[in-house]
Amino acid sequence: MEIQTVAVVGLGALGTLFGHQLAKHMPAEQLRILADAERIARYRRDGVYSNGERCEFQYTTPEETTTPADLILVAVKYGQLDGALRTMRSQVGENTLILSLLNGISSEGVIAEIYGREKVVDCVAYGMDAVKEGNRLTYRNMGKLCIGTQLGGPPTEQVLRVARFFERTSVPYEVDEAMGKRMWGKFMLNVGVNQTVAVLGPNYGTLQQEGPQRDTMIAAMREVIDLSRLEGVNLTQADLDYWLGILATLNPEGKPSMRQDVEAGRPSEVGLFAGTVLALARKHGLDTPVNRMLLERVNEIEAAY
Repeated sequence: MEIQTVAVVGLGALGTLFGHQLAKHMPAEQLRILADAERIARYRRDGVYSNGERCEFQYTTPEETTTPADLILVAVKYGQLDGALRTMRSQVGENTLILSLLNGISSEGVIAEIYGREKVVDCVAYGMDAVKEGNRLTYRNMGKLCIGTQLGGPPTEQVLRVARFFERTSVPYEVDEAMGKRMWGKFMLNVGVNQTVAVLGPNYGTLQQEGPQRDTMIAAMREVIDLSRLEGVNLTQADLDYWLGILATLNPEGKPSMRQDVEAGRPSEVGLFAGTVLALARKHGLDTPVNRMLLERVNEIEAAY
């Protein structure tokens, strides 16, 4: 069964980025943006823009009766995940596949607990430098969606079905047969980049050059490497170098989502990053002082909103 209909849950940076890409390569009636009536009214009134282009989206409320979607892209913040999984229930059918575009290493497990592991295709979104301000998204690099299975090995039929759909709709993607390690590597990058720029600012450019901010970022990432070895994932210096190479491709003026959150006075995903690191560190009796410092600093910033 080939993927024909898609539902996008969440119109933040990644939901807008990939939703707009799909809208240019799919019949309008086959792409649904799932949102409540109040949000839909605002989207229709004010528009949603991607690099200056108005996105031509078809909107659907959770209460509307539709056929199930063949593919659901979950693109909300982690704190909104539980609510999103409830509201998208009407879109889930027997053959529906679900991709999480969230940061971190835990959202796939949360989705699988509710809808079943067979519906979840593991995904890592990386390489994008999207900045969303209000209803306008800007980016220089679209990045890629890396798909596979955390268990590793050749791609499953579910993974291949998504790959064929991305091929048809010109979504940049790759299939990885070592997906568990790739997900931990992206987590390592987020722990370093998101938190360091959130605390020390102001953009990717400060991390692309030698200095104390880059040193802090790398130190936070090395703590994730230490944890990965205890968790049996075994990240290495080569993985660190690979993700630093990805960082080097980003627009220096761009900024990660966590920096955008603190500038806007919104709750951040620090619990997903340093919070996860510290929880795993306690499990293994490991000290992670850099992530502890970053957690404390972000908590101080948020307390001052």
